[in-house]
Parts: sequence; C-alpha cells; structure tokens
Amino acid sequence: MRALLSTYGSRGDVEPLVALAMRLRELGAEVRVCAPPDEDFAQRLADVDVPLVPVGPSARALTLAAPQPSGLPERAARLIAGQFDAMPAAAEGCDVLVATGMVPAAAGALSVAEKLGIPSVSVTFQQITLPSPHRAPLAYPGRPFPPDVTDNRVLWDMDAESIDVLFAEALNTNRASAGLPPVKDVRDYVIGDRPWLATDPVLDPWQGMPDIDVVQTGSWILPDERPLPDELTAFLDAGEPPVFVGFGSMPMRGSEDVAQVCVEAIRAHGRRAVMARGWADLGLIDDLDDCFVVGEVNHQALFGRTAAVVHHGGQGTTTTATRSGAPQVVVPQAADQPYWAGRVADLGIGVAHAGPTPTVESLSAALDNALAPGTRTRAAAVAGEIRTDGAMTAARLLVDLVGTVGVVG
Repeated sequence: MRALLSTYGSRGDVEPLVALAMRLRELGAEVRVCAPPDEDFAQRLADVDVPLVPVGPSARALTLAAPQPSGLPERAARLIAGQFDAMPAAAEGCDVLVATGMVPAAAGALSVAEKLGIPSVSVTFQQITLPSPHRAPLAYPGRPFPPDVTDNRVLWDMDAESIDVLFAEALNTNRASAGLPPVKDVRDYVIGDRPWLATDPVLDPWQGMPDIDVVQTGSWILPDERPLPDELTAFLDAGEPPVFVGFGSMPMRGSEDVAQVCVEAIRAHGRRAVMARGWADLGLIDDLDDCFVVGEVNHQALFGRTAAVVHHGGQGTTTTATRSGAPQVVVPQAADQPYWAGRVADLGIGVAHAGPTPTVESLSAALDNALAPGTRTRAAAVAGEIRTDGAMTAARLLVDLVGTVGVVG
C-alpha cells in the first residue's frame, strides 16, 4: 500500500503526520508527506526517513508576515494552486490520501485525489472545525459574526458562507482547469461524509451534530526516544523541577518582553525556568544560572521533569503535557488554542490564562493555581487516562479502507 499524507500549517499540523507515517510503515506501507517547505519540517521528516514533497510557501514566513485579512482570499488561492501543482505527481501510484491542515489546502488536496480517483480521508486535529450545536465556530479574520446572533446553528451556517466567500472561487477555478465540477459548499466538501478526529477522547470528548459520522482515533503522537541534551539534564539535576515555557509556532505578537515576563513570574514562585526558543525567539534575559534555553527537544522526556508547563495551547503540546502529568498554564494565541485552554481548565489539570498577552501579575496568578498540590494530583490522575494508540489505530483504519475499496498495494 502507498499512502500520501498532506497538510499545510505549523509544526502542530506536520508532527501528527510523522506519527501516522511511522505507524503505516510498521504495517508495510510506503508513505510520503506533502507539507510546507520549512527547514524544520524537512529535517523532522528526514530524521525518520519519510520523503517530503514541499508544497506552497514557507509556513513560518506566512505566519510571521502578519498579512491583512483582506489578503486572505489571495493567500488561499496560492495554497490551493500549490496543491494542484504539486499533488498529482506526489500522488502517483498512491492508494489513499489523508488530507488535513488549513481548509483551502485540504480542499485542494482532496480535489486532486478526486481527479485521480484515489480514496481520501479528511482529518482534523481539533473538533472546533466541525459543526456543533454545543459551540460557536471561529470567525475568520475580517468576517466577524453579528454580536446579536447567538444561535450556534445559525452561526455555523454563517461559517459555511464565509468559507465559500473566501475560498470557493479559487478552488473552483482550479477544479475547472482540472476538469472537475464546481464545489457548492467548500466546508462540507472538506469535512466529507466520515471525517476523522485525531484527538484524545478524554481530553477532547466529541460533541457534535448527530448527522456527522466522526471517527475519533485518538491523538497521533509517537513515543519519543531521543535523550535530553547533556547540558539540559545537568540543569534539571541541579535543583528542583523548573517551569517550562514555550509557545511553539506562535510569534507572540504584542508580547515583545514575553521572556522577561515569564522569567519574572516564575522567579516570583522561587522556581527555575526552561524556555523553548520557538518562533517567539525566547532567550535569556540576564546571566543568572536559574534559566536554560532549548531549541528542538524531547517534550515527552522534559515535561515529566517539570513543575508546570506554560504553553500556547496547540493540540500536540496540550496532549503531550497532559500525558506527562505536568500541570499546565495555557496562554492561547489564536485558532483552536482557547478551546484547548478551556479543556485544561475544565479537567482541573491547569489554568487557562485570560487573553494572549501575559503580564508578570497575570502569569504569576496562573502559576499560583497550577503549582498547587491539588492541580498536580489531578493532572497525574488524568495522565493515566490518555490513550497512546491513536496513530496505530488510524494506520490500521487506512489499511482496512484500502482493502475495502479493493485497491491492492
């Protein structure tokens, strides 16, 4: 069996595909991944010997550019065209396509699979992209929902309209060039008849429309066997567990002094700090020996040795921190991150910071709760309930799907 895994997004969109690719290979499949051409994504895939087909512009450059909402259709058109340009060759000889990431990119990938007659699966790493009467959709930049509309079903109808306004013209132009009929509802096309939800059912219990047949596989995370750097291990061994701070692929706009804020709040609790540089480019604020800065590092090994984890609330980081049993402070920046912050708070395993810009006072107050003994006790209890078989579950489902449609790999 040959599988093509496609995404466009941040590290949090690429890393789950690494996990799925590895599990598929264990089952004897050949796998390639379509993803943005960023150096860190390419290196991550090279480390596990999975071929990368670069698609579209750099995800980091797109994120850091802070483009205006009015330019969203144009950027989406580039992403869609990139899928139509690169995917046909990448999909050659493949038996199944897995599409995830940003809506326009996923729509383009699914269209290529449709053109080539390849079975496809649409996957999301957060249920907030799936219609539900239990919550409102996220508003797209420049297209806020009317403040007087509170019916979630009406808001989801508006969400579908927004997606069509933003993405339908570019999608259907490319589809027409490929000899495909137009799509009338882009969101429904991307979701499909049976979308997969690659999240943990304890951390993220599915609540949606009864007519959406969602397959929840569990989160796609591999065991990370990489040792921690010797210098980091020495730092950890030299004192009490530190507080970890890292914001992943978030540039932390409006928080130019975020490293200073975090270190001061952590020091106020008599704790040391480990900071991940990330796209926010965190660094040391002075020459004291109570702080350590890391780059790419094994979060699974590190989080288990921390007093708390301060992060942005990406699905992967939230799941890894939850599995580690470390209390969390989630400082959500955008997209699904407020949702994950809320889940952490609802489960009693940490704190949802109010707003994207921490101050010394607000972060210190959040750490008061996160570092309380009861929070650690609850975090340890929930950690034992988190599934570890999500990627293998998904891999087996894909193998079954290919067998069901009669394709021989």
